[in-house]
Amino acid sequence: MIKEFEPVVLTRDLPDFGLQAGDVGTVVMVHAGGRGFEIEFTTLTGETVGVVTVSAEDVRPVGKREIAHVREVA
Repeated sequence: MIKEFEPVVLTRDLPDFGLQAGDVGTVVMVHAGGRGFEIEFTTLTGETVGVVTVSAEDVRPVGKREIAHVREVA
């Protein structure tokens, strides 16, 4: 189960927030026993890009053999 303060990977684009599938965020709140999450997405320098509430299907845990990939946000 995904817990607060864990990193997660977005599984779909959220164009209204400028986020793309594959972006990594941090869980700041778990809703309804894990049916939804509030996720904070930041730049690598710590600037918040967005805090969004998503359903459990919209995120997944970070895999053990995954690395971050850099892209510029608008």
